[in-house]
Amino acid sequence: MQTVQISLNSIDKVKSFVNTLAKFDCDFDLVSGRYVIDAKSIMGIFSLDLSKPIDLNIHATEDIDSILSILKPYIVEQ
Repeated sequence: MQTVQISLNSIDKVKSFVNTLAKFDCDFDLVSGRYVIDAKSIMGIFSLDLSKPIDLNIHATEDIDSILSILKPYIVEQ
């Protein structure tokens, strides 16, 4: 599992993020405080506070580099 911080600060960004994750056959979780939701659930994402960066847990064993490169527009550089 790998964790990165992402920013989803607009409705269009949330929609394109969910569509991007739907292409992968692994699990993704968004963690905000004590809430953990499925990152492929658009309704779940809108239940979170999107005004600040959110942790994305990527549950993949292979192709992690290609997943990270595709998710680059959403990742917050630390």
